[in-house]
Amino acid sequence: MDGGFSSLRSEAVGAMRTVLVSAENLQLTLKPELSQEEQALTHTHNKPKETQKAGNEDLKEMLESNKESLKLDAMKRVVGLIAKGKNSSELFPAVVKNVASKNIELKKLVYVYLVRYAEEQQDLALLSISTFQRALKDPNQFIRASALRVLSSIRVSIIVPIMMLAIKEAAADLSPYVRKTSAHAIQKLYSLDPEQKEQLIEVIEKLLKDKSTLVAGSVVMAFEDVCPDRIDLIHKNYRKLCNLLVDVEEWGQVVIISMLTRYARTQFTSPWKEDAVFDENNDKTFYDSDSEEKRDQTEAKPYVMDPDHRLLLRNTKPLLQSRNTAVVMSVAQLYWHLAPKHEVSIVTKSLVRLLRSHREVQYIVLQNIATMSIQRKGMFEPYMKSFYVRSTDATHIKTLKLEILTNLANEANISTILREFQTYVKSQDKAFAAATIQAIGRCATNISEVTDTCLNGLVLLLSNRDETVVAESVVVIKKLLQTQPTQHSEIIKHMAKLFDNITVPMARASILWLMGEYCERVPKIAPDVLRKMAKTFTAEEDIVKLQTVNLAAKLYLTNSKQTKLLTQYILNLGKYDQNYDIRDRTRFIRQLIVPSEKSGALNKYARRILLAPKPAPLLQSAFKDRDRFQLGTLSHSLNIKASGYQELSDWPAVAPDQSVRNVEVIEPVKEWAPLVGKTKQPKSDDKFYSDDEDKEEEGSDSSGSEDSSSGSSSSSSSSSEESGSESDEESSDGSEKTSSDSGKNSSGSEKSSSESELEQRKKKKTKKAPLKKSKPAAADSDTDENGNGPVAQASSSSAESSSDSDSDSEEDSDSDAPMPQKKTEAKAKPKVAQKSKKEVSLLDLDDFSPAPTNAPQASVFSSSLLSDLEGLSLSNVSSAMQVNTSSFGPVTTYELLHHMTGKGLSAKYHFPRQPCLYQPSMVAVQVILTNSSDHDLEEIHIGERSPASLNIHCFNTIEWLEPGASVTVSMGIDFSDSTQAANFHLCTKEDQFSVSIQPAVGELLMPSTMAELDFCKEQGKLLGMNETSATIPMATANASSQAISKQVLSVANVGVVPSSQNNFHRFAGRTVSSGALVLVSLEPRESSTALLTINTEKSVMASMLLRDLKQALAQA
Repeated sequence: MDGGFSSLRSEAVGAMRTVLVSAENLQLTLKPELSQEEQALTHTHNKPKETQKAGNEDLKEMLESNKESLKLDAMKRVVGLIAKGKNSSELFPAVVKNVASKNIELKKLVYVYLVRYAEEQQDLALLSISTFQRALKDPNQFIRASALRVLSSIRVSIIVPIMMLAIKEAAADLSPYVRKTSAHAIQKLYSLDPEQKEQLIEVIEKLLKDKSTLVAGSVVMAFEDVCPDRIDLIHKNYRKLCNLLVDVEEWGQVVIISMLTRYARTQFTSPWKEDAVFDENNDKTFYDSDSEEKRDQTEAKPYVMDPDHRLLLRNTKPLLQSRNTAVVMSVAQLYWHLAPKHEVSIVTKSLVRLLRSHREVQYIVLQNIATMSIQRKGMFEPYMKSFYVRSTDATHIKTLKLEILTNLANEANISTILREFQTYVKSQDKAFAAATIQAIGRCATNISEVTDTCLNGLVLLLSNRDETVVAESVVVIKKLLQTQPTQHSEIIKHMAKLFDNITVPMARASILWLMGEYCERVPKIAPDVLRKMAKTFTAEEDIVKLQTVNLAAKLYLTNSKQTKLLTQYILNLGKYDQNYDIRDRTRFIRQLIVPSEKSGALNKYARRILLAPKPAPLLQSAFKDRDRFQLGTLSHSLNIKASGYQELSDWPAVAPDQSVRNVEVIEPVKEWAPLVGKTKQPKSDDKFYSDDEDKEEEGSDSSGSEDSSSGSSSSSSSSSEESGSESDEESSDGSEKTSSDSGKNSSGSEKSSSESELEQRKKKKTKKAPLKKSKPAAADSDTDENGNGPVAQASSSSAESSSDSDSDSEEDSDSDAPMPQKKTEAKAKPKVAQKSKKEVSLLDLDDFSPAPTNAPQASVFSSSLLSDLEGLSLSNVSSAMQVNTSSFGPVTTYELLHHMTGKGLSAKYHFPRQPCLYQPSMVAVQVILTNSSDHDLEEIHIGERSPASLNIHCFNTIEWLEPGASVTVSMGIDFSDSTQAANFHLCTKEDQFSVSIQPAVGELLMPSTMAELDFCKEQGKLLGMNETSATIPMATANASSQAISKQVLSVANVGVVPSSQNNFHRFAGRTVSSGALVLVSLEPRESSTALLTINTEKSVMASMLLRDLKQALAQA
């Protein structure tokens, strides 16, 4: 035996030695000798690094060369690498050497690189600080902005004073682009050194006053980052921000809307009060703050919306049409949190439109709609089909649509929704099918009329082949049965029969809970289910075991004879279960239900504890409590308060003082209009048509004290300015007596001036004939103008003589004041009454003479009306027109209102291309109103406008328009250099019609005269981003200079610049609103093409003008 053991031991020792030797050989040979595969992998892994290294060396050589072209090419490649996310930081020394390059394109690319890597390579960047400081004074605005951007990217506290100084200087820069960059730098400096907050707030306050739309969004972003609680900085700029909002770039709009939402919640009272009043004519309240009407209304009504509140709502409404989904979502949340409840629905269509976008956008929009649809179902009911699930939708999109459909369900549409749900249950997407069953359960809970129907449908689903569907159905049925268990014992029995076939743990647990809760209603079935569970107890899931223990305890208390032994058996199994929850529950249940010395008094309350009636569960939407967060925010999307979230404050009980938002711009505009209305009242017009002394005497008897002044003024035709001012006062007094609505009169000046421009042509045909027939029309036009129906002839004619002298003085004095109001209204009214054309021509002559309304200049008056009219020769009129109009003649007329839509009232408009008489920044528009009906149209006037900030000079109210009659009126519209349509209501006494005037981009210009040398000089200042050019095809018919000028002038209201080169065409103009220079140059080239270049700061206008000119020049 010993020999055998020793031999085995020696064999084992030998085997161990062999293993150790082989292990040593493995250790020695494995590391140095790599396999071919490993060598290949290692080679390919190292190859890119070597290639990249070689590439970087090549770039370094190019950057250090003496050729600008090589450096520029290298920088383009470097920026391309950055764009692809590749690391180019090792090139920093080579790049930073070129920061002082004189090549602007190269310098721009260097600055792009430095912005990216200045924070990583701070030491090297600091060496170039002096270069950046010099660049801050570069004549090129983009270089200045780039230098500031780089400087603010060097995050070293030692240069904070330099950064602060640079930001302050940039904030006062002439270029809005540089000021925008300074606003961006404010946020960077604040994050670097928060102690600079006070100085930065001063800069923000200054930038908030900036009128440039380019700066507005950026400075509000800085405001939100640095001092969001300084609401006082917004007060004075509130109305300006509201008015600029439409023209601000898209992401700036999002920031401004968010800020204004918070601002409005602190400054205005709640519009959701039950006794709230919403007066749509808030313009009157906004401007005429002292009117008695407003006081009476305020006393009668507890709440009237603040006009600034209304201004915000009106100016954000057009942004619902934005192409940017974030802007639309911002406006939607603003209306949700600020608008009266009956106005919130206007955002519905825009939100539904966003559902056609990408799934990421759909997800956010649907989340917000789900929250909104809980409180206001009526908003989205008309668009219910938009929330039907598509087969291509992602699961999370489908679930949200289900949520919304469930929220929208009511007695009227539930049948339609349930039919949809039946289809969804058959979906291959199991999670979606389960969510549909939950939605059916919610519908059954919320709408009692369909509870039974839903229950029966869910019971049928219990026989479905899909376990997920069956399990979810059981869970939902369990919740529904709790609402009315006495009526559904059969369903409980049916579920017990299916128990063996159901394998999903939650479903089995739900059936067991139902058996235990309603065990007294199924006394025979419940013990049998417990028996089956005792067999499989050890193999069940934990949740099923817990419900089995509960079922056993309840049956022990209600039916101990049959279940006592089963209960003890199950409790013993649970006592030794692996899960401690089940062991603890088993011990607790045993002490509770089985009497013993240890259980004490607790055993007496076992039945009350285990069999207590339980409230039915509320099947609520998952979005029920999300309304505590502001819509559209990250916190709302996640349903938790995210970092940086600012809660909306509650509405103040009493509105703060609204005078803090008062600005000077708005009040003068409204106050000027009534003065104009007074100066052009009807009496002075009537005076124009006759210089009979007899009529003057009659007038003096009938019109009282007013006529004494008119008589004195008419007695001496060569009197001084006083006669004109007296007649003005007289006419204004008369207007107060004959017209109660001064607002209508104030807008009348527009109508008259527009007539003058069209009627100039008629006048040339009629020559002197109108002079003879002007008298008999005087009385008629008189009654038309006053608007009170017939007016005493004596009073209207009494002032004729004084009006004669007034008109004499005003016609003779060719002042530049663009307000011929007295005569303009006189002219418009007779046209309304459809008097003879000859009379209209006479009015044209009178209307065209420009006369100052406020202070007529001293002039030599003619002694009679006849001499007056001789002074107004046709040649004078035509020469004046040549001064005011461009050289292009034909005018395109557009339809404003069709006679079918306008119930007999039709309107057409055109742009006369003449300076607007009412305000230099307005575009003149002539409107031709025609009565195509068989009855008189009364009180034609301009109503509400949109946006509310739109500056329109309206024509005076037309008291009536006879059937078949036409009248030409003039308007002035400030489009703010934008092609956005001016929307307003054209109203009659009974109706109002929404109309829109859409300007072509060329109509927003006015001709500018300049020499060729000046043109080239100005063009040199407008390069880079201010230049838009393209090679365009030219029609053969447009080869001559005359044809080219004709086509260009047909598109744009510009002036021709004389050119020393026959094949080079130049045109110059300025934008009407801002006066920005627009330079157009056209250089014909070979093969019927030409280079078209447009230089202007208005880049959007340039691109639109380029498109229109390209189309016009390509046509024969």
